[in-house]
Amino acid sequence: MTTPGTVVDPAWLRAALDQAEPPADSYQYPLTILDVRWRLGAPSARPDHLSGHVPGAVFVELSDDLTGHGPTGGRHPLPDPARLQAVLRAAGVRADSTVVVYDDGDGLPAARAWWTLRWAGHDRVAVLDGGYRAWLAAGGPVETAVPEPTPGDVTVRPGQLPTLDAGSAAALPATGVLLDVRAAERYRGEREPVDPVAGHIPGAVNVPKTDTVGPDGRLLDPARLRELFAAAGVREDVPVGAYCGSGVTAAHTALALTVAGFRPALYVGSWSDWISDPTRPIATGETP
Repeated sequence: MTTPGTVVDPAWLRAALDQAEPPADSYQYPLTILDVRWRLGAPSARPDHLSGHVPGAVFVELSDDLTGHGPTGGRHPLPDPARLQAVLRAAGVRADSTVVVYDDGDGLPAARAWWTLRWAGHDRVAVLDGGYRAWLAAGGPVETAVPEPTPGDVTVRPGQLPTLDAGSAAALPATGVLLDVRAAERYRGEREPVDPVAGHIPGAVNVPKTDTVGPDGRLLDPARLRELFAAAGVREDVPVGAYCGSGVTAAHTALALTVAGFRPALYVGSWSDWISDPTRPIATGETP
């Protein structure tokens, strides 16, 4: 494990699964694995889960189970705490569980799940770096049986990670760094494949999520991440926040910032929330 509460690799997870009688004080036990495979605009990945998953993994639907469904707050707002608690308990998450979340391999839904659990007060959660693709590439075992977890007793305590709303996101560039982690052409306002308005929040600095991973989709090492973020003006003595289109991709950058040693705030509503008010300013081009 890189750091408790960040990422694990397939070897770590396989060793955890293979240890039939773990010591009582072992960090990784009890272990709960959540399969959160998901793609924006695509059908549910539940059939993929049924076709094969990490042994013992419970499928959780990101868009239905881990996000809200209100009329405001962007496409993927924060979940209702009571609903989230019920979902996590049904998945077997206990107060003392270490939770490992994974997706196909791009890291986006897994990072949003990681962030959501930490926001909800559950610190013992990590992302499987490289996701299901890395698991298969490492020769990890696969099963198709649907697990029936014993209900957990986790208690959701919302608000344990810093967040931004439109007002605080607008103000952040004056005192810190606001990162727009979308592709450069979306930041510049040249192309917008999802939202009806193109551009970026004035003062935001563009650091695409793709810059934080290697060719295999795994996170860069902490030193390289620190160099990347430092080039954008991120320092330990100034606040930093991140946004994307709807708070999913930016959750991955929040994970990368955490691995690099920072404590980022996430604008959960992100661009989809920002443009919901036509009076908010919009910048285009390469200039923050």
